[in-house]
Amino acid sequence: MRAHHAHTAKALDVQVEPGAEFWGWAGGTLGAPARTSTGAPVWLRLVSALEDKASGKLWDGALDAQHAFGDLDGHRPALVAVHEALDEGTVYRAELSVRVDAPVLSGDPILQHALHLPESWWADLVGTLEKVAAVDTDRVAVRQQYMDRAIPEFVGIPAPAARWTTAHGDVHWANLTASPLRLLDWEGWGQAPEGFDAAMLYAYTLLQPDTAARVRAAFPILGSPASLAAEATVCAQLLQTVSRGDNLTLEGPLRDWSQELRRR
Repeated sequence: MRAHHAHTAKALDVQVEPGAEFWGWAGGTLGAPARTSTGAPVWLRLVSALEDKASGKLWDGALDAQHAFGDLDGHRPALVAVHEALDEGTVYRAELSVRVDAPVLSGDPILQHALHLPESWWADLVGTLEKVAAVDTDRVAVRQQYMDRAIPEFVGIPAPAARWTTAHGDVHWANLTASPLRLLDWEGWGQAPEGFDAAMLYAYTLLQPDTAARVRAAFPILGSPASLAAEATVCAQLLQTVSRGDNLTLEGPLRDWSQELRRR
């Protein structure tokens, strides 16, 4: 991965800044800050997959998002260039994006501390997700088959009927910056039940009641019949991760949430 990252940097005519590399889950991606020949700050991310797996939603997510959304009025880091190479049956794709120097709001998707963000930030977030929701796509972030199976198993109700809209699909506090607002990691976007992004952000805020209440205020769809399918889907997804030993600090709040959903 390091060798191909360095090769790609030369191919794209960027200089990687020394001493900083960031590995994704299980070493599947390698990212680093870099600068173009004109000195512009960029981010060079490399992902690899076996040749017969180098396709589909996650593989093409960032490129599809650039075509569909552009930079979303500056709230999405624009994709500048893409470079691919095949080496002994493995495809390496490099994505060169505008660099986001502002830190994310949390080092963990689960918010561990109270946040006090200005009204303008919430307005920007709501407006950005509304623009995302309005885009037509045949990409799928959440499958009906998953909802039909997981919601009864983990929430205890039949999968509610859903109105489908486009979602980022992974809105949590480690994918958001404060000033200015930037929404990161667009690999998994696509069709999902209405209110899915709001429900996801709310779920990852359950340990901080004041901020969770602010999420609900920003997204009044939460708690309404229109978002029941989205909330049940997110609750089921995270309870499933708990059953596998992840996100254990959320188990209690998630079970309380599932009780609320059953009452609704």
